[in-house]
Amino acid sequence: MISQTAEYALRAVVCLAQNQDKPHTTAEIASWTKVPEHYLSKVLLALAKHEVVFSKKGLHGGYVLAHAPENLPLLNVINAVDPIKNIKSCPLKLKTHGTNLCPLHKKVNESIDVMQEMFRTSTVAMILNEPTKSIPLCEAIKN
Repeated sequence: MISQTAEYALRAVVCLAQNQDKPHTTAEIASWTKVPEHYLSKVLLALAKHEVVFSKKGLHGGYVLAHAPENLPLLNVINAVDPIKNIKSCPLKLKTHGTNLCPLHKKVNESIDVMQEMFRTSTVAMILNEPTKSIPLCEAIKN
């Protein structure tokens, strides 16, 4: 229900939240998140434009989060790169429907609303603090 670009942006932001010790290069983030570096570069630029991340230039430069993980809703990350769109008029362009959605498209639109609310109320910190055996973006540590 979200685009590949939004998925990549979420991976990058979670990665930066897990590694807040210093700025990280696009190459480092790409390696950790398994996102193609050239594509990630465009995603990070969009995130910087929307002040989700900051870009630091120079020898020890790279990307850092612009907000504390607990103050960064997932929806802000998604909206920075590829906003989730509601259905405003009949996707089939039926003249008799117009903006009066049929029951099917109303239901789809309601599910989009639920998803947006979930992303709006979920922060990056919540992702990192979720009890799980699978650490986000990391292979499981073998005992």
